[in-house]
Amino acid sequence: MEPPLEEAFSQMRTGRRGGLPLVSNVSDTARWVASYRAAESERPDALFHDPYAGQLAGNDGLAMTALAPRHLRSGWPLVVRTKLIDDIVATAVSQGCDCIVNLGAGFDTRPYRLRLPPSLSWVEADMPAIIDEKEALLRDATPSCSLERVRLDLANQAAREALLKDVSTSNNDVLVISEGVLVYLDDHAITALSDGLIAHSSLRWWLVDFFSPRVLALMQKGTGQAFERAPLKFAPPNGVAFFEKLGWSVTQLHSVMREATRLRRAPLLVRLAQLRPEPDPRQLGTAHWGAVVLLEHAARGAAATRGMLTP
Repeated sequence: MEPPLEEAFSQMRTGRRGGLPLVSNVSDTARWVASYRAAESERPDALFHDPYAGQLAGNDGLAMTALAPRHLRSGWPLVVRTKLIDDIVATAVSQGCDCIVNLGAGFDTRPYRLRLPPSLSWVEADMPAIIDEKEALLRDATPSCSLERVRLDLANQAAREALLKDVSTSNNDVLVISEGVLVYLDDHAITALSDGLIAHSSLRWWLVDFFSPRVLALMQKGTGQAFERAPLKFAPPNGVAFFEKLGWSVTQLHSVMREATRLRRAPLLVRLAQLRPEPDPRQLGTAHWGAVVLLEHAARGAAATRGMLTP
């Protein structure tokens, strides 16, 4: 087990409601995100519908949202991220993706709520306690595709690599999702994770999300003690170039702020900020910026070039 990844994922498991941090462990994060999906699903103009989100969030998830700092309560970045990833999944499947691996799946419900081909293989990997709780809550629900859950500590290198090897040898075009995971890791941990993925060419796509250093600093300041046990870390100044140096090509790039404006979920200040030109996604500087990015294994001959990026 490599120390950087072990330490990073260990910190994800352990962030105050009352006398406790708002996010005291990774299960809390899963409930919190589910509460935003539940709220969005109730809107008349909902971007997606998740009939399971409320049940998964439970009273704890709803309480966490209510007790969160004011600027976090709408959850608009998480709602927009969910919608963008839904669309990317649909596109990947239409392009021949035969397997999806969701690392740190938490309480994600895409195998249940999205229209997916029954032949698609979907693998969720997460801590045993999270999977046990999720399976109990969704015991009466039926996924639209083949669904397998793997009880796995992602910090365990041997177990993680065994999973990736098994998936890569059984499928040809795999999409790996790490939704909301990378922000809790440092550069070394993410490089180690990338190395494990890039070792298998059948792991064709990697879906990541991240923010600029400026936004990360604002998030760290704004969340106060809420994430003291799950500190926010990753925000590459060189943006997508960080991943390109690791052997990935960019095939889709979506600015969270610009998409939030298009989808009518952005607060006023964010909408006004869109009047400025988009930053260079490889030189973020002091820009207020975040993105959902679909990467492709460079060995697979991705068609994207620098001139084809769509912020």
